[in-house]
Amino acid sequence: MEPGSEVGLRVDQTLTQDATGTMVMLELEAMELDRVHTELSVQYVDHNLLQTDEKNPDDHLFLESAAQRFGLWFSKAGNGVSHPVHQAHFGRPGVIMIGSDSHTCAAGALGMLAIGVGGLEVAMAMAGQPLYVAMPEIWGVELTGQLPDWVSAKDVVLEMLRRHGVKGGAGRIIEYHGEGLAHLTAMDRHVIANMGAELGATTSIFPADDAVRQYLEAVGRGEDYTEIVADNGAEYDVTEHINLSELEPLIAKPTSPGNVIPVAEVTDEDVAQVVIGSSANPGLRDFAVVAEILDGQQAHQGVSVDINPTSREVLADLISGGWLTSLVGSGARIHQSGCLGCIGMGQAPASGRNSLRTMPRNFPGRSGTEEDSVWLCSPETASAAALTGKITDPRTLEDSHGISYPRPEMPETYSVINDMLLPPLEPEKANKVELVKGPNISALPDFEPIPDQLSAPVLLVMGDDVSTDEIMRAGSQVLPYRSNIPKIAEFSFTRIDKTYPERAHQAKDGHVVVGGDNYGQGSSREHAVIAPRYLGLQAVIAKSFARIHWQNLANFGILPLEFDDPSDYDEISQDDQMLVDDLHEALRAGRTLTATIGDREVKLNHRLSDRQVDMVLAGGRIPLTAQQSQ
Repeated sequence: MEPGSEVGLRVDQTLTQDATGTMVMLELEAMELDRVHTELSVQYVDHNLLQTDEKNPDDHLFLESAAQRFGLWFSKAGNGVSHPVHQAHFGRPGVIMIGSDSHTCAAGALGMLAIGVGGLEVAMAMAGQPLYVAMPEIWGVELTGQLPDWVSAKDVVLEMLRRHGVKGGAGRIIEYHGEGLAHLTAMDRHVIANMGAELGATTSIFPADDAVRQYLEAVGRGEDYTEIVADNGAEYDVTEHINLSELEPLIAKPTSPGNVIPVAEVTDEDVAQVVIGSSANPGLRDFAVVAEILDGQQAHQGVSVDINPTSREVLADLISGGWLTSLVGSGARIHQSGCLGCIGMGQAPASGRNSLRTMPRNFPGRSGTEEDSVWLCSPETASAAALTGKITDPRTLEDSHGISYPRPEMPETYSVINDMLLPPLEPEKANKVELVKGPNISALPDFEPIPDQLSAPVLLVMGDDVSTDEIMRAGSQVLPYRSNIPKIAEFSFTRIDKTYPERAHQAKDGHVVVGGDNYGQGSSREHAVIAPRYLGLQAVIAKSFARIHWQNLANFGILPLEFDDPSDYDEISQDDQMLVDDLHEALRAGRTLTATIGDREVKLNHRLSDRQVDMVLAGGRIPLTAQQSQ
């Protein structure tokens, strides 16, 4: 298990959500799977909750029927965001879990090895195949001290992003350890582990210690606890130290989670919206602290305060603890349990106005507003803005508003609601279930393998840190077509170049695109690969790739290539013609091939294993699996 080499992992649990799960279920259907082979698989409905027409409810019915057919648990719309609900009901130390959501890594809070991947990887794991990953380095982050007042777990991961940016965790698993952990609850750890995705890390992991035991007992599953802690003197490939006592309130400026500065440096910026919720701050404490800060106060008249309880159980505990009354009394708007504004499903901010959110991402346009201005922060910082109408260092509230830092007392046991979690059907009943497909649900397209002579125009040349939200928009206008590849393909790259779909149609024999560093960061959505593939995308050349997107490209037969000399990137122009002769032999022969792009020869590298080369040459993992089974 050397860093960089390919390893295979047996998968115990899988997680899918509705924005990605429809493709997973179509992939299971294409593979003619009888029943999932995992210990436990759960399909959540948490992203696409708006029912502006029939598309989303039709997909929900399809997902429920697929869960029944293939043997999954099903979490109904409104039950809550997948990650905290899974942690409460199914997470346990020592489990290997993958999910078709990049924030699956949040489960590392319980001592799980939880990795976000593309949907096809999840489908293959459901079919009993291993997850193949490049063996990561282990990055040990020692935490000492204790968080001061007005600083919370969100500021810890923002500090990591301030130090290292959105590429700092690439090729690494972040393992948190040290005496500072004694002061972080399991839900605090969830906050930190969740946004390891924004660092580009394979995953993050915490020990399963007393904090995890206390959490599992509080949700009625104490019997699932197993202690898993690092040996004394454990060594790490990379080391880091954070003194929690020295942290201050931090905030990520638009339009990147890595654009982090102290809140004190941007005070007096006007704020029009504050949104509390999402998987990045999902715990009861994260809402209760807002309620106690706002208690008896009225939110600033110019600020919309939006509260998204992350589960029905959190909502029930907010009611029983009296916190919901405080929130309603402050003028806050209470929304249903789900992702909502985090994925651009409603709650779009006004144009030209700042929105402060306790969410994990602020990529351009992700909120649903084309030229948005989204800032990422802790619940404490969000609450201060809700009161003042400006970005405000929450530490000043004691002097300006006479508010002492609240420490909400959590209940000994949390609410447990099982009614909206539907268990798998018995096999004899499951085999009789017919998949319910509305008119917006299409079959998974068949794709032609990449030709031996690749001759194609460069349709786009993009910069660094292109996100999957820019490749394939999220939001209420686009995601309802997640089960309809021909339709959603028409939105491909339109945030970057509105003419791309039309030009891709005109390039009848295929095309390539070029990107800079960290191409494909962000969401695990396969649509950012499948839709351009449907339009003829054959290869992507970049300085470097984000892990999940690179894997998704290979899974669907798109060739991911990296510049041997990054300066060659500067010489490529849109509409240059790319030519590679004897491509198949070149891929099998080694890691480097030579392409002619425009009038220059360019050396390009690939990091594909032999298995992945076979996959790309077959047209993707599904056709390769079909060939191998014949």
